[in-house]
Amino acid sequence: MGSTKTSTSPVKGTSRRSGLWFVVAAGVIAAVVGLFLIYQGSVNPKPTNAEAASTVYDVGSPGPGEAAPDFALPSTDGSTVNLSDYSGESTLLYFHEGLGCQPCWDQIRDLEMAPSVLQKAGIDSLVTITSGPVDLIAQKMADDGLESVALADTDLDVSRRYEANKYGMMGDSRNGHTFILVGPDGTIQWRADYGGTPNYTMYVPVQQLMKDLEAGRVS
Repeated sequence: MGSTKTSTSPVKGTSRRSGLWFVVAAGVIAAVVGLFLIYQGSVNPKPTNAEAASTVYDVGSPGPGEAAPDFALPSTDGSTVNLSDYSGESTLLYFHEGLGCQPCWDQIRDLEMAPSVLQKAGIDSLVTITSGPVDLIAQKMADDGLESVALADTDLDVSRRYEANKYGMMGDSRNGHTFILVGPDGTIQWRADYGGTPNYTMYVPVQQLMKDLEAGRVS
């Protein structure tokens, strides 16, 4: 009587099914990771290279050495703010495109997160100015968790006096990306208009901004 042979090979099709399940599982994991990265990018978008990489800027008028025109604008806190309120301080005015320009708000966020850097540069106050209704600006500031002084130059009256609306991608209907440092005596010590052609820069890293300020500042 012959001996019974016992097979030690795997059941036919088992390895094939295991391989299929592995491929499916890997695909699901990849899809989940991809969706997470997309979500992260939409919640906290990073400035593009074109937005972040710019050390070239124009210097508009009024410029360094000239008196900064006084103004009175409504603030998002319900008050009216005058430039003369900051007499005796070094005040950094930031004219920006505003609603619809997320990198502009990211710029405010990063400046707020670097108080020691601003203090080292001798900046006492940051005042942001953009066009648009004051209530919508207030809502955007709240949505982004921003606390800086935010002024509404809805009709661009002040922006035109500072010619900050000449350096944006929207023609002269919106501001570009302009920084003006006003000294304690009301004289402009530094100005940088980053928002002009050809790059239309709407974000500048804070450290680069301070380097530009240090290099171009006049007493």
